[in-house]
Amino acid sequence: MKASLPPLTFAGLRYTLAFLCLLPFVVMKSTHRQLVKNLSKSTWLQLILLGMVFYTFTQGAQFIGLAFLPAATVTHLLNFSPIFVAITSGIVNKEGTTFTQWMGILLSVASAIIYFLPLSIPANQIIGLVAVFVGVLANASSSLLGRKINTQSGLPAIVITTISMGIGGVLLLIAGATTQGFGQLDWLQWLIIVWLAVVNTAIAFTLWNKSLQSLTAVESSIINNTMLPQIAILAWVFLDEALILRQIIGLGLVTIGIVIVQVWRGKKR
Repeated sequence: MKASLPPLTFAGLRYTLAFLCLLPFVVMKSTHRQLVKNLSKSTWLQLILLGMVFYTFTQGAQFIGLAFLPAATVTHLLNFSPIFVAITSGIVNKEGTTFTQWMGILLSVASAIIYFLPLSIPANQIIGLVAVFVGVLANASSSLLGRKINTQSGLPAIVITTISMGIGGVLLLIAGATTQGFGQLDWLQWLIIVWLAVVNTAIAFTLWNKSLQSLTAVESSIINNTMLPQIAILAWVFLDEALILRQIIGLGLVTIGIVIVQVWRGKKR
């Protein structure tokens, strides 16, 4: 897939197709149409900004990173997002992070470092590192903005997802087509893109916005760190990539850190 389709075009195609999958569910429901019709100017601006930050910048940066870095390295770097979210959530959304939750966040991040040690990054991967770092900052910003929109706009998660994904996905597709062009895909690759658009994008991001209606930005962001053990387990099952003891310990500590953040959520409320 990497050799057949440029990264930005791939990302734009995936998110635009996902938007087209969600659009009928908004258009065909009268209450959703009425909500969109009555959106205020400020809400529209917030949704446009969310689309640009969460999809155009965050996802675009991640796909560029994947073109230069191994998927495991990109996943590892994204585990630092909760730190930036925790630092700024108290200021932006007035949602403080408790000391115990901070310990859970730091444990989760430290565990990700343990999992990937020793980490060796060749010089030709610097572009990928810069791209992913931009993606981490954009991802943290989108978590905060997404939390604000989901709690204050009164819109259903599917409406927020459809509008923001449509804006961000189309911009990403235009950027990719303009700067990198289109590749040539066979039917199997198209099938993979459609699968990613429906399951991994349309459904997944709607559930993400739904989570932001009840979880704080920090709590939702730390859940993303479960991708690390999920990827490791799937790689073991499907790719026969065995885990060494250090990696198993790292995965266990990541899980403990995530549990600490979520369990303490109930205690502080």
